[in-house]
Amino acid sequence: MSATLSPNHSPRVRRRGSARRPRAVSHLPPFSQESHDAALYAIRHYLKGRTSYDTFPVSFRLIVLDSKLEVKKALQCLLLNGVVSAPLWNSEKSCFAGMFTVSDIIHLIQYYYKCSSYDAAAADVETFRLESLRDIERQLGVDPPPLLREHPSASLYDAAKRLIQTHARRLPLLDNDTETGHEVIVSILTQYRLLKFISLNCGKEIQQLHMPLRKLGIGTYVNPPPIPPDGEKPEDYNPFHPIATATMDTPVFDVVHMFSERGISAVPIVDEEGIVVNLYETVDVITLVRLGAYQSLDLTISEALNQRSPDFPGVVICTASDSLGTLMQLIKKRRVHRLVVVEGEGRLLGIITLSDVLRYLIGEVAIGEANLEHSVPSTDPTPTPDPAHAPSEPSTAPEPAGTVEASASTAESAPEVPPAPVPPQEEKQEEKQEAEQQQEAEQKQEKQEAPTAEGEPAAVPPE
Repeated sequence: MSATLSPNHSPRVRRRGSARRPRAVSHLPPFSQESHDAALYAIRHYLKGRTSYDTFPVSFRLIVLDSKLEVKKALQCLLLNGVVSAPLWNSEKSCFAGMFTVSDIIHLIQYYYKCSSYDAAAADVETFRLESLRDIERQLGVDPPPLLREHPSASLYDAAKRLIQTHARRLPLLDNDTETGHEVIVSILTQYRLLKFISLNCGKEIQQLHMPLRKLGIGTYVNPPPIPPDGEKPEDYNPFHPIATATMDTPVFDVVHMFSERGISAVPIVDEEGIVVNLYETVDVITLVRLGAYQSLDLTISEALNQRSPDFPGVVICTASDSLGTLMQLIKKRRVHRLVVVEGEGRLLGIITLSDVLRYLIGEVAIGEANLEHSVPSTDPTPTPDPAHAPSEPSTAPEPAGTVEASASTAESAPEVPPAPVPPQEEKQEEKQEAEQQQEAEQKQEKQEAPTAEGEPAAVPPE
């Protein structure tokens, strides 16, 4: 720290007495429901004019796994590179073969836990290949994940809608080789990358998203079922319904079953009073499988957390009164995948995922922008914005793809796009008619007053 900024070395300044003056009126626009809706519409309008290419960092690495690779080697590759998923490639057919995600590991654990033994599981994983994961899903009665894909030149708005439609956390971006015609895996668009792109490039609009998270309906909140009149709670009574929770004494496999049954990636760990003390994630299960510690699935959460990686970022908490803009600013500063909503001294109140945030910003599919679009109608049905209504840019040069995630300085220099509401069609027609009438009147006046070179009226033809 610089000595000039240290409070211990700062010079003392004598303040002059002054008469009490009224506080100056703030020039900031007042927060209102209209400003919130306008900012939300501007963000959606901005995404329609951007492609997935724009979200790419300046430099990045893409890990692609061959479908013939053994599961244990694939897990080691993911953990060593700090990722939790990777696209699969079928080398025989030279085509995209899906995604290898944490859900595949959860299904694999359930299969061996129910249908086999620990020794058989440890032996089979050594030779079990990624291409056989779909057979495991069929035996468990789990629907296979769809082969999602999107072209990198598609609009970000369409890509976001695809993520919402399929409840997916990531979307592979594929192109075709012009010479061979084969598919080429370009990158993976995740929910976090998309939300961070919004937070970096729509800073002015984010400041207008001032309404509380719970009022906006973002997240899942505690809503326990009513207690019977006799006052006796059933054995399966969950005071945090519909949120799945666990305690430090819960077996790891019970939490793994919650992951698979509910399609979630984390479970809050609470104490007897409902205070959040930790969070158990699917990544913690991957660590156990990679180490071959299948017996650890019978351990308690308290014992399993001792094997957690020391670089665990911790539990990110918030309150229901925090604004959406504050949450987006947090996503801009650090990697966040979920937030635990607490009240009082830390009692569990809800949980917010990136899917919840993205679903609100984009809107429900086929319904999403119904109310807003009717209040601010658009004459451009295509995802690409009309040049007349496009957001103003600081320059006409195209934005380099991926520069938004390069560094913090890039975030400060990222263009801010003000809301660009589209005028109603009736106002356009009235403006057009007024312009035509004014133009006709000017032409008539010019014909009557403009003289020729000889000083004769322009209507008289020369001899």
